[in-house]
Amino acid sequence: MRNVRVARRYAQAMMELAAEQKTLDRLSEDFTILQRAVQESREFVAFLKSPVIGAEKKKSVLRGMFQSKLSGSALEFLDMITGKKREDALGHIIEEFFNLRDERMGIVNVDVRAAVELSGDQHRQIEKRFESITRKKVRISFSLDKQLKGGFIARIGDTVYDGSIRRQLELLRERFTDELIRN
Repeated sequence: MRNVRVARRYAQAMMELAAEQKTLDRLSEDFTILQRAVQESREFVAFLKSPVIGAEKKKSVLRGMFQSKLSGSALEFLDMITGKKREDALGHIIEEFFNLRDERMGIVNVDVRAAVELSGDQHRQIEKRFESITRKKVRISFSLDKQLKGGFIARIGDTVYDGSIRRQLELLRERFTDELIRN
C-alpha cells in the first residue's frame, strides 16, 4: 500500500511537470524505454533494488545507460528518485504515470481474456461495447485463456465483466434453483 502511494505521488508530480512543460509525449516515450528495461531485465531490477550499491554509483550507471536515450527531464527524474532511495519503485511509478496519462486523455484500459482467438470483427464489437459502457475511448488488450471453456472475461480496473460460459451456466443454475424453490 505504501509503495502505491509513493508511486502515485511521484507519477503525479511527473505528470504535472510534463503538462506544464508540454512534454507529455516525450516523457511517455522515455517512460516506455524505462518500463521496457524494468520488464525485460531481471539484472536491471536487481541493480535498482540493491542496497549494496550506493546512490551515487547508481546515478552514474543510470546516466551511462540512458544518457543518449532519455530526455533531460527523465534523467533528472532518475537522479531524484535514486537520491531519495526510491529507485526500487521505478516500475510502479511508471505504471502509475501511464494510468494518470490515460485518465487525463479519457482512455480506459480493458483486459480481455477469451477462450478462443477472436476475429478482428469480434475485437471491434467488444471495443465498441466497452466504449458504450464507459463512454470513453478504450484500449483493449486481448489474451487467450485456455482455462475458459467459452466466452470471455473483461476487466476494467477493479470491475470484472464475466461473459464466460461457466458464468452463464452458473446464472442459469441459480435461475432454475430459484424457480424450484418458488414452486
